[in-house]
Amino acid sequence: MVATKWLLAAVTGTLAVALAGCGSGTPDASAGRSVAPVADTTSATSATSTAAPASSAAPAGSAAPTGAATGIQQGASAEPAAPAEVAVSPVPEAAPCGPRVRACVRLSTKQAWLLTDGRIDYGPVPMMYGRPGHETPVGSFWVSWKDREHTSNIYGLPMPYSVFFASGGIAFHEGSLTEPSHGCVHLAADAAARFFDSLRPGDAVQVLA
Repeated sequence: MVATKWLLAAVTGTLAVALAGCGSGTPDASAGRSVAPVADTTSATSATSTAAPASSAAPAGSAAPTGAATGIQQGASAEPAAPAEVAVSPVPEAAPCGPRVRACVRLSTKQAWLLTDGRIDYGPVPMMYGRPGHETPVGSFWVSWKDREHTSNIYGLPMPYSVFFASGGIAFHEGSLTEPSHGCVHLAADAAARFFDSLRPGDAVQVLA
């Protein structure tokens, strides 16, 4: 009886030792011991290495380029270039005389012109008319004759570049532009020479008040 109890106690102790490690690990079949589970580092490493790289960000302290830095001004449009100024030639003043007139005189403005078919060839140029009592006649006339070195047979005065066009010895000629004449049309030297060279006997002359 005693022997039977001893044998039962020995078997019970052996079973208690064998079952002491259940639930805390995997039984080692070769040694009869429990072994702690090993973490699966391979899968963790693979997950880390294959993760998508994060988007690159601007370095700390730097800012995105602005419109001034890129040469583009935001919200601004280019101003249109101002049109270049074009020089306009002044329109010449029309002579007051008729289209068939070759030499034109206007006493009120002290001006004279040379014309061809109503178009101004020369002038206006300044002139001086006759003094009171010796007024320059107004009207339409024709060149009668010319004398480059004429001298008045009445007053004894030189009359260079004389172009006679009215009775009484009235002519275009070089003379004073400040002192009135005895009825002739005084012109400056260059204008008197131009009238003398341009006018021919028979050319129409018109004198306006």
